[in-house]
Amino acid sequence: MGAPALVERSPLGEQAAALPTTVSFSEALVESLHALGVERAFGLVGGAIAPLAHALAVGPLKVHHFRHEGGAGFAALEASLASNRPTAVFTTTGPGLTNALTPLWAARWEGAKIVLISGATSAPQRGRWACQETSAYTFPVGALHGPGALFHFGATLESADELAQVQARLAAGFARPEGFVAHLGLPLGVQAARVATARRPSPIPPVLPSAGPAALRGIAQLLAGGDAVIWAGYGARHASAELLALATRLRLPVMCSPRAKGVFPEDHPLYLGSTGLGGQSSVDAYFRRRKVEHVLVLGTRLSEPTSFWNPALVPSEAFIHVDLDPTVPGNAYPEARTVAIQAEVGGFLRGLLDALGEEDLPSTRRVDALPAAEQVTNTAEGPVRPQRVMQAIQKLIIDRTDAVVMSESGNSFAWANQLLRFPSTGRYRVSTGFGSMGHMTAGVVGTALARGGLAVAVVGDGSMLMQAEVNTAVQYGARALWIVLNDAQYGMVEQGMRALGLTPLETGMPRTDFATWAQAQGATGLKVDREDELDAVLERALKVEGPCVVDVRIDARQTAPWMRRIQNLIAQGADTAPGDNR
Repeated sequence: MGAPALVERSPLGEQAAALPTTVSFSEALVESLHALGVERAFGLVGGAIAPLAHALAVGPLKVHHFRHEGGAGFAALEASLASNRPTAVFTTTGPGLTNALTPLWAARWEGAKIVLISGATSAPQRGRWACQETSAYTFPVGALHGPGALFHFGATLESADELAQVQARLAAGFARPEGFVAHLGLPLGVQAARVATARRPSPIPPVLPSAGPAALRGIAQLLAGGDAVIWAGYGARHASAELLALATRLRLPVMCSPRAKGVFPEDHPLYLGSTGLGGQSSVDAYFRRRKVEHVLVLGTRLSEPTSFWNPALVPSEAFIHVDLDPTVPGNAYPEARTVAIQAEVGGFLRGLLDALGEEDLPSTRRVDALPAAEQVTNTAEGPVRPQRVMQAIQKLIIDRTDAVVMSESGNSFAWANQLLRFPSTGRYRVSTGFGSMGHMTAGVVGTALARGGLAVAVVGDGSMLMQAEVNTAVQYGARALWIVLNDAQYGMVEQGMRALGLTPLETGMPRTDFATWAQAQGATGLKVDREDELDAVLERALKVEGPCVVDVRIDARQTAPWMRRIQNLIAQGADTAPGDNR
């Protein structure tokens, strides 16, 4: 007789060993997300996602239950960017899904990695007016549940057997270096279906396009031999060291898009300034003085808020435009000659540095120092000038802490872009392209949770009233600090319409006491009425371990630095109305 066969026995006995191990589809999906690098899920529960909610409750993800799906989406977006990891958003059917669409569209613009998981009406109930029905009878299914302008990948799953395909799609999507937004619609029957415990998927290493040696040598010669400028964008944020090395090696001046503030140190002698809304006049002045032959564009779309398509910034020879997205180069300035390079910025810069020989080093290039932000002295009366608020943020937050500062769309963004200076990358966030109000008021909670430290949102009162997740921040102890520029109006719209010679439409609003409002939700609420109170109140706010709202009554007569935006609106057809309404 041969040797007896070796048999593995279950510690639970022979009967348990003979049964297949199964879990719900929702539990398997949550485990798969965790294996692919997702750490956090943001959203709101509802009856149509009850099995998914159970899986999230017992699974490995850190779950944050918000007060509005829009707030959850913006928090997930910013958490993804702050952690450089994918995040998940969960919503119920109908309004739960539609409420999340604005931040998901913003995530597509911003390059975040998010998978949205929503409820979907089961097949037998479709077309019968089910509660919050989400089906082809009630929704544009192709746009919301398929690939297109909003989602890179989307599907309504009809069978639990689709799990392996979903895992593969998500793994490939999360490996994209330029962002990935997906949507899975799950009927209840799929959520609760039993599946065999599947192999945990593994993340896929990203495959990054790069420039060839000949192209790198040619570009190195152009930059070293002529008058060139670097225009850095948000796509260069992970290549700050390489950017600094190239600029100092060739003594190339650097200007940054608003989203790229800090990617190149803003206190460096080669820094020209930021461009776009609220940008520094030093950029235009440099181009007027010099005949710039080439502009090396790194990871920016050169969108309207970044460039205003300013013809003065067009080089005499060509843009050398480096971007992961091959459709970006040449779009903003179609009339200008553009050399398109599809490559990841960090790898491109490392290759370019290797291609430079010692003989390429220029001996004389000079950049005038960027003027320091004008210092304003306190006034004894109120209200507070926004310039004074930015000065305090610079001194007390940017210069003394490692907090991430986030500015909201509107006047807050214009003031921040012009007056704040960041010494390093990863310290500043703004959404220039989609520019949704309420983005940073909710997003600051996601950033604070993801980094486990202080995140500061500089926002207007209109944005704060639109969407703030203070109550959620209290629940999870997020170190979120809101600095509210409170002028009892939609400031940019009010000032902008008057600058266009038009009559503002209902831009005023009753003044809100945001300090009391914050306290009513369990947060710390502080108020500033005069400039001589500002520093002491901010210092107190920085000592708060949980969420804090600082209500700053600002001077509405101070016009934010956005005049180039007005000029662009006029160019697009917003002609000044007859008469002087100012």
